[in-house]
Amino acid sequence: MAKKCRPGLDDRCRDSNGEIRHKNGATRVGTLRRTYGEGFAPGARSDMKLDTLLDRMGAKSLTTLVKRR
Repeated sequence: MAKKCRPGLDDRCRDSNGEIRHKNGATRVGTLRRTYGEGFAPGARSDMKLDTLLDRMGAKSLTTLVKRR
């Protein structure tokens, strides 16, 4: 059964307090490519974790990384 939620930015769910959920550092690049397109993080393996990608790219957050594109 699908979990019901109130969609926020990028159709992400909101927490119970209304804040948009942040992507977990363990999220895989392949998963992020489904949201941001196949051109997201070129050269990175699809099984790389977001935390590793941010470290290698010198970005503080996914938002920062997406804005660089």
